[in-house]
Amino acid sequence: MSNLNVQLVAADRKVWEGEAKALYARTVEGELGILPDHTPLLSVLAESAEVRIDPVNGSRQVVTVDGGFISVDHNTVTVVSDVIDASGLSA
Repeated sequence: MSNLNVQLVAADRKVWEGEAKALYARTVEGELGILPDHTPLLSVLAESAEVRIDPVNGSRQVVTVDGGFISVDHNTVTVVSDVIDASGLSA
């Protein structure tokens, strides 16, 4: 099975990039789970939403975003938000 290439991008910098088995996020339409080979998608993220990433190697990473959007296309997931609190990311 493939992996997801995940990018977290804030207004001023790339916050995190890596491979993941899965990603979960809360959108304005509800909770979203993304696995490899997911259908292409563009959705608006909820305010003060958690984004949970299950990296290929390592334990779950959690960040908080303040709105923005999530894009999925060809196993690439891009999360863009003006504000990303990455204090939940391990080094």
